[in-house]
Amino acid sequence: MNCKITRNAAKVIKRELEKEENQGKKLRVVITHAHGDHAHYGLDLDTPKETDVVVSTDKEIDVILESGQELLDGVKIDYLYLPQEGFIITNPSKGNHGDH
Repeated sequence: MNCKITRNAAKVIKRELEKEENQGKKLRVVITHAHGDHAHYGLDLDTPKETDVVVSTDKEIDVILESGQELLDGVKIDYLYLPQEGFIITNPSKGNHGDH
């Protein structure tokens, strides 16, 4: 499984992971709901469970993905400032290029 994090997203995620209350936690990508051939994603800070895979990224951030969830493999996490500030999580490898 793999996960891509953009430079903008990595800056925001690292700031959050450095907070004292988040020590020892990793970023988790979750499927908030799936329908048809795509899913909608969310982020959480968590610790890995037995059913998880921890994926290293080129931004030195480890990401927790639930193993066996095909729609999590290849997710891309971005952070946009305009038109509205926030995370955008897509999976281009599965044809999901954004919410509809």
